[in-house]
Amino acid sequence: MKTFVTLLATLVMAVSAHAAEFTKGTVKKLDTSAKKVTIAHEDLKNLDMPAMTMVFRIKDEAILAKLKEGAAIEFVADRVDGKLTVTEIK
Repeated sequence: MKTFVTLLATLVMAVSAHAAEFTKGTVKKLDTSAKKVTIAHEDLKNLDMPAMTMVFRIKDEAILAKLKEGAAIEFVADRVDGKLTVTEIK
């Protein structure tokens, strides 16, 4: 049982590490009232998307507060409720 728990923990960490792959981008436009940001970004590997400029939703107010037009960022995007959403930023 101990081996199974260790294996399961290792698997969960591997999946989490893959899910949190950061992508470089530049904030082009910020719409705080709509909670949307336009980002020119590199390839989004987890979403199988090439580099482009596109609009993302932002649900977390803390992320929204960190964004400024023209800023170089690293971010994680994913589909949340079927919408492309920025889920993490550094």
